[in-house]
Amino acid sequence: MPEPLTLTVSLRGTREVGNDYQLFRLTGLLDAFSEATFRKAISKCIDEGPTNIILDLSKIDFVDSSGLGALVQLVKKAQTAEGTLQIVSNPRVTQTVKLVRLEQFLSLQPSVDAALENIKST
Repeated sequence: MPEPLTLTVSLRGTREVGNDYQLFRLTGLLDAFSEATFRKAISKCIDEGPTNIILDLSKIDFVDSSGLGALVQLVKKAQTAEGTLQIVSNPRVTQTVKLVRLEQFLSLQPSVDAALENIKST
């Protein structure tokens, strides 16, 4: 059962915890205004485990450089915790990520199902 995740006025979402993963479905803006709160909330969840993280950003309207920076930091944190972080993207997010050539590092996935398959195959 998804639990609400209260971040900021402009960024909202839910958190689902599975046996070996956490799935966050986010909507709104991942920008300078919401980045710090977002990063702290997801970071705390990585600490709590499980450390395989899926961020569903398919409903995100906008990501700026601050948001990308937070995503990079969270990938590194998940890897340090011997986990993974995958991002389910949409065309707008993908375009922003490709501009800075981070599509490989951020493990962009076409769907939540594809991301879940990646966890099961590791």
